[in-house]
Amino acid sequence: MHQAVGGSALGLGAAVALAWWAGFGSRTQLWGPFPYEAPHRRGPGPGADADREKVVALTFDDGPNEPHTGRLLDVLAAKDVRATFFQVGRCAERFPSTTRRVVDEGHVLGNHSLNHAFSRYLHEPDQREEVERAQEVLHRVSGVLPSLYRPPWLCHWPWVLRTVESAGLQVVSGTFCHQLEVFQPPAASIAAGAARRVRPGTILIMHDGQDAKGGDRSQTVGAVGPLIDRLRDEGYTFTTADRMLGVPDRLA
Repeated sequence: MHQAVGGSALGLGAAVALAWWAGFGSRTQLWGPFPYEAPHRRGPGPGADADREKVVALTFDDGPNEPHTGRLLDVLAAKDVRATFFQVGRCAERFPSTTRRVVDEGHVLGNHSLNHAFSRYLHEPDQREEVERAQEVLHRVSGVLPSLYRPPWLCHWPWVLRTVESAGLQVVSGTFCHQLEVFQPPAASIAAGAARRVRPGTILIMHDGQDAKGGDRSQTVGAVGPLIDRLRDEGYTFTTADRMLGVPDRLA
């Protein structure tokens, strides 16, 4: 009896892990293309950055979130690095000047949903509204209509991918910089963990906010400068997610 119960629990645990991997795994391609790194390509034009021996794209999710996004932009400007910011519509409404600054300083603006709410991903019409209304907000605030979309929690169930494709957007995954970054371990730990995960062509995921709620991201901000210095010492250059994937940086 105990063996049967134990076997059932093990089977349930395996099923839950498989379901998570299929719908939220950063490298899962089960439901369709979900690019997490540079494709293998050759030749000039968009995507040429990906053919360099060592190139990485820094991306930041869940902002804008002041004062942390502003401080992050200061670091990137000082290091002369352009990054990709996947922003939440409600946060852009809260800090519109920061969203405009992202664009004005040459960074790429991406869509990261309107509300960053898990319940909105359970039903396809709700998910469609999350994408479309966030596009409207980001366009109104920044003057840019993003071409890139990163789903919250990297949720890429089939209806999520269908919605993104029907909106004419490029879905983007990546590699998380540190398994505990959302809990803000010391900056040195985040930088070291990120550096270990970077490979040529990596799209690195970091966070300048938390869902749509804001929150302290000072350790992430503190990690970015040392990370850039370390990667440069290792021979890396920096690009944006659109160039890494060889797609336009905006629709309009």
